Amino acid sequence: MTLRGKALTAAASVLMVVMRAFSVHALTCRPSEYETGNKCCPLCPPGSRIKSECNELKSTSCFPCTDGTYMDKFNELKECVPCTTCDSGLKVKQSCAPTSDTVCGTMEGFFCVDPTKSGCAEAQKHKSCDPGQYISSRGTASTDSECSACSSGTFSDGTLTSCQPHTQCESENLQLIKAGNSSADAECGENTSNRTGFAVAVSVFLVVLLLTSLGVYVVFCKQMIYPNRDKQASPQTPEGEEEKKNLRPAAATAAVLQHISLRPTI
Repeated sequence: MTLRGKALTAAASVLMVVMRAFSVHALTCRPSEYETGNKCCPLCPPGSRIKSECNELKSTSCFPCTDGTYMDKFNELKECVPCTTCDSGLKVKQSCAPTSDTVCGTMEGFFCVDPTKSGCAEAQKHKSCDPGQYISSRGTASTDSECSACSSGTFSDGTLTSCQPHTQCESENLQLIKAGNSSADAECGENTSNRTGFAVAVSVFLVVLLLTSLGVYVVFCKQMIYPNRDKQASPQTPEGEEEKKNLRPAAATAAVLQHISLRPTI
């Protein structure tokens, strides 16, 4: 082969390499395909993944997503995406499916701090108000609670939506035991003046009862000792009757003394 022929052969080889490089660089796949090597292969549909790529003899082989995984778009992936697990403070709003992920929502008493397109990725518990504060705005699924301080003369333990006025003991005829503050109500007790009046009334009643009982007892004793004191003596006294009359007071006195000794001691 002549020198000129060799030069033409080398130029043709270089041209073929350039043309091949240009054709690979100019390869453009359709939206439903993906490029792999020097060819375009069909994408797998939502709910599935690639099992094997296409070649000159067959198309792309796809495999369905297994439980606990999903794929929500056309893809060229060989593994489906794991389903999201709802963390603390979240609950399942929509269960995971082969073509869609789990959708989480906030639980009662929590609000979302990381919202997503259709749900929430992270939640936080509503703030608790301190004693001396009231809940001025209750928390929602997207906002936290707000607290405000109680004004003078009112109180709250932190769980109320408004502060309550202190009890006025005097208006209820009670005595103030402990003054109220911003976190606790006033403490009231029974009025001591009422108890004193009641005690005096009871004492007077007992004294009157005692004096009345004593008066009745004295009258009873007099009747026992002198039963015939108010009776008029008979003008003619039988023989021996005068001696019996003299003995009656002594006998009566002995009977009274015996009666007193037999009374139970109070």
